[in-house]
Amino acid sequence: MACWVAGLICWEYKRSLRRVVDSKLKRDVRNLAVAGLAAAAMQLFEVPVALAIATRAQRQGSGLLQSIPAPEWGRTVCSHLLLDYTLYVWHRLTHRIPLLWRFHQVHHIDREMDASTALRFHFGEITLSVAFRAAQVWVIGPTPTSYAVWQTFLFLCILFHHANIRLPLTWERRVARILVTPRLHGIHHSIVPEQVNSNWSSGLTVWDWLHGTLRTSVAQDSIVIGVAGLRSDRDQELSNALSLPFRAAASVTPMATSSSREPVSALEA
Repeated sequence: MACWVAGLICWEYKRSLRRVVDSKLKRDVRNLAVAGLAAAAMQLFEVPVALAIATRAQRQGSGLLQSIPAPEWGRTVCSHLLLDYTLYVWHRLTHRIPLLWRFHQVHHIDREMDASTALRFHFGEITLSVAFRAAQVWVIGPTPTSYAVWQTFLFLCILFHHANIRLPLTWERRVARILVTPRLHGIHHSIVPEQVNSNWSSGLTVWDWLHGTLRTSVAQDSIVIGVAGLRSDRDQELSNALSLPFRAAASVTPMATSSSREPVSALEA
């Protein structure tokens, strides 16, 4: 894990996808401060609940997958697919439901996007997600090991597609057939409603393909990252980011502003 993070950071310095304007040191310190509170909430609430339910599912044979007569590897694959798909659903809900968006937009107001943005989630969002995660694990019924492996896979994917790294376009187009890539997720972080309301997948891109929410035909140099109306230096301050969910400015969800869609074409440079 440490090697993966270090490799992405080096890659960002040597071959960045987007121009860096803000002080990276200040952004990293701010994002890691937000991430530290989120990590504490995750360890206190989400991890114990999810693992307890997964352990119970394994012992009692409860949950959808535990009742399916299939080899262990087959149930593991199915658990990863179902966990990844239900996370796609949760991500869409965080953009649709005003209360959830109040907290989730703390992740989106970052004016630039790199590996540190992948960790920038408000502790309130993590706390609110516990109920959904509990239902997710209870219904699907993954084993504790399967759940832990999926969480690791998800963490690696999130770091990768938030990273400010430039892959050769031909390679990225191939990878994007399976996994979310930096160019794809950069579109999702745009201030343009039609763009932020797309590319919801966190791991596998198949869910966006199936739901018709994949958007690729956006030139990377045309993307303005952030949330409209929340891009000032003051909005970026740590205290304002942490207090944002409790202020009126966080009330309008991006899915309430636009629902238009454009034809999907190949990823652009």
